[in-house]
Amino acid sequence: MIRTALIAAVAFVASAGLAAAQAPLSQNPPTQTVICLDVSGQTLPVVCKVPGSRLDKREDICICKRGTRVDVPICPDGVKPQAETRKYEKARKLAAKDGSLIGDLYEGQPMCVAGRNTY
Repeated sequence: MIRTALIAAVAFVASAGLAAAQAPLSQNPPTQTVICLDVSGQTLPVVCKVPGSRLDKREDICICKRGTRVDVPICPDGVKPQAETRKYEKARKLAAKDGSLIGDLYEGQPMCVAGRNTY
């Protein structure tokens, strides 16, 4: 009985931590998303569960099947994402060691990604 309760408690804590790692569901449009990074700093595919609405740009949960999961800001209006060069990939790899690119800069520009296109 104690073993079952302990397993249930561990599962609950793990799922609560995963949910807290995602951006708040109330943000629409969202200000951050998730990317997956290879050991070299290159991006890998990310799988995100999204609402069925074309107007709702939120992402419920994102999972990396390969690579490291990294939180990244969505570029604000008027800011373009950085070009994917080898130099940028190396800088992104170093900046992502803490699991986030939020607040990190590359050559004076934020390390950000374009928002999800819903058209």
